[in-house]
Amino acid sequence: MTTLVPVSKPISQLHLAPGSKVTIPDVSWAEFEAILQELGERRAARIAYSLNVLEIAVPLPEHEVPTDLISDIVKLLLRMTGRRYQPFGSTTFKQPGVAGVEPDACFYIHNYERMIGRRKLQPGDPPPDLAIETDVTSLTTITAYRAIAVPEVWIYADGKLTLYLLQAGDYVASDTSPLFPHFPIAGWVEQAVSRAWTVGSLQALEELEASVTQFQEKSSTP
Repeated sequence: MTTLVPVSKPISQLHLAPGSKVTIPDVSWAEFEAILQELGERRAARIAYSLNVLEIAVPLPEHEVPTDLISDIVKLLLRMTGRRYQPFGSTTFKQPGVAGVEPDACFYIHNYERMIGRRKLQPGDPPPDLAIETDVTSLTTITAYRAIAVPEVWIYADGKLTLYLLQAGDYVASDTSPLFPHFPIAGWVEQAVSRAWTVGSLQALEELEASVTQFQEKSSTP
């Protein structure tokens, strides 16, 4: 008869290849906090925690191209519409005892002034106005965002951008973004990312800026 011996090893000893993901069930909030502390802040892995399930994922290198470009597009559109913002990168956002998530990128826009100078999140801080995820279809990630109440989440996967808006406690796919209500966000982002693989991110961003300028000029013409 074979006896099974429980194995206990630090999470930090896991060596995950780029593109891989580990799902760990039955993780308590205290264990989640301990794992976060063990993993530290300087790491490639992203985490999502909800409903006592912890996911640890390591993105592929090509994951960074759309993530960085979409972040740059958000900054460009905010600048061109005369609004200020505060980026918060992949900060760990938590709903204590319930959920935690690390976006690929995120932005404070309505509450940007409140978050200027923040080196660490404080109790009572609002969630970011916009979070961006690339190649994520995980239920754990979505439920974590829902618990933290991020108003708008953009998910880019398989060449498509889907905009999710938090409505009545759940996410609903939308054709428009309340942050940029008059812009065809999905089409612009999809075209720019596609172009970036051919001409590079800088030229793709420059081409998009020209398109936005033309769009604004046409929109303002009586």
